Amino acid sequence: MKLAFTFLLLIPFVFFAQEDDLLSEIDAEVPNSYVGAAFKGLKIVNFESTKMVSKKELYFVVSHRFGTVKTGISDFFGLDQAVTRLNFIYGISDGINLGVSRSSFQRTYESSLKLRLVRQKKGGFPFTIVSFNSLLINTQLDELVIPQIEFTDRLGYTAQLLISKKINENFSLQLIPSFFHDNYNPVENQDNSQYSIGLGGRHKLSKRWSINFDYGMHLNRASNSPFNNPLSIGFDLETGGHVFQLHFTNAQPMNTNGFLGQGAGDWGQGDFFFGFNLSRIF
Repeated sequence: MKLAFTFLLLIPFVFFAQEDDLLSEIDAEVPNSYVGAAFKGLKIVNFESTKMVSKKELYFVVSHRFGTVKTGISDFFGLDQAVTRLNFIYGISDGINLGVSRSSFQRTYESSLKLRLVRQKKGGFPFTIVSFNSLLINTQLDELVIPQIEFTDRLGYTAQLLISKKINENFSLQLIPSFFHDNYNPVENQDNSQYSIGLGGRHKLSKRWSINFDYGMHLNRASNSPFNNPLSIGFDLETGGHVFQLHFTNAQPMNTNGFLGQGAGDWGQGDFFFGFNLSRIF
């Protein structure tokens, strides 16, 4: 409940703080004939986007995902089962970003490296390609439940290529081939190394608003797995020094290994989650 009140208190700052900073960048021309950012948020919804943090900038991203709305009023449509992720991303350069985060889902710590390999250019290369790699530590695994657990069992890894194209001023698409590995996997017969292909998109509705979606097709999920492919839809609001994202998804975890490998919701059963991301630039 305290998090809900905190969220309400943040709203005035989201709408009024540093309004000129980010809005001045929207639709701005990029030097050297490079195409402007395909996405305004560091995330599409669940998946990373090809947007980079600029050199010497620090982003602080607060992500919150409520519990399933399927439970109804008994826990106020997921309010009592929420998870939170705090993420800091720093721009070593315009094309090199380092991140560190902590999520309450499985008490996960993550470090990440995001590298821009090539950039979409007018009359030149047609795509922006970024690599995203991360290392995760699941600190929730209990030695009492799993007596022989070792530190290495807590580790997980992610490697992705983010391939985006800004098709026009209003519409962008991104393809995301992904590899992720968990040294410990709770699902019997599930390979520790897993693969997926993600697809995401953004359509600008106005100068401030856009609608986003992403979907991850798991390529080697075990037949007995209780988890589902993540499908998410959301809205970005650009205002001041912030990008404020509101979204619905069938995957509550916010780290890549989590939403790709352990998305437990089912849209067909009305089992999905509401959440938001709030980004602040320093």
